[in-house]
Amino acid sequence: MILNTHNLAVLFDEQLNSWEQAGSNYEALAKVLVKEITVDGFPFKVQFNPARIVSSAAKVDAKSISERKCFLCKENRPAVQKGLEYINNGNSENPYTVLINPFPIFPKHLTIPLLDHTLQLISGRFDAMLNLAKELPGYTLFYNGPKCGASAPDHFHFQAGNKGFLTIESELKNMERDQILHTNNTDVSLVKGIFSGLILIDSSSPEESNEIFEKILSVLPVKEQEAEPMVNILCWHEISEGEQGRFITLIYLRDKHRPSHYFAQGDSNILLSPAAVDLGGVLITPLEKDFHKISEREIKEIMDEILISESDTKAIVNKIKTVL
Repeated sequence: MILNTHNLAVLFDEQLNSWEQAGSNYEALAKVLVKEITVDGFPFKVQFNPARIVSSAAKVDAKSISERKCFLCKENRPAVQKGLEYINNGNSENPYTVLINPFPIFPKHLTIPLLDHTLQLISGRFDAMLNLAKELPGYTLFYNGPKCGASAPDHFHFQAGNKGFLTIESELKNMERDQILHTNNTDVSLVKGIFSGLILIDSSSPEESNEIFEKILSVLPVKEQEAEPMVNILCWHEISEGEQGRFITLIYLRDKHRPSHYFAQGDSNILLSPAAVDLGGVLITPLEKDFHKISEREIKEIMDEILISESDTKAIVNKIKTVL
């Protein structure tokens, strides 16, 4: 079946009834513990979700990846796992498969891999993210870079979850911004606040948004032995009354994969491997001890450590201005 709203609803119903593991994990979501912590005026939700240990503790070094089968490749997925085909811009040579994520964070959580086994690199594929955001009006799309929370950095994929779940979606309109670019269709700005290095592209044109994204990506620093800049991306399509639809894209610029708390021993240890969902305002703790322990102080420490610094942000913004 191809991707559309009806087929997606049918897929969810079928998978949660036929796939015991997925069904149990979605039922368990109703019982997860959640608390709210405000950091520098921004509200984070902390979720205790034991099933996410699979992702949070995933080994993503080259040796570990080479020694396991890719769980996003069709031939390695459980026989019970079904999907919907999505063709981006009529390019039938590179189809995507829309799958139900069996280890959910959202009440409806999708994983959307390319059919082909291809590295997790966003350049040249951001247009598909924009188009999927429009095809999935009730969802927010997200992308985790290969060293930014992706548990399958060897197989290109997006994920998606219910709109309105991430606190950044409602808070964004209240956050201070420094304008970088303004055109008839698009505003690009630096979002100020708890997240250093957060770039917003707000555009009515998917073509212009894609062009601007690729230009921004081209000037971001790439660490030694890495293939792309360290980024997490959130993207959704919204339609306000009396206005044409707009594509909202948030690009989080990172400096580090996992914070020092992740590797610490004793009381300082917090098994939190931040990815797009965490940066969107919902922190996932798979261990109950960390859910109870984490406070405003640790959250601020983690954000300051994994995101780029204020000085690096200024330098990158200046570079972005030269290419836009």
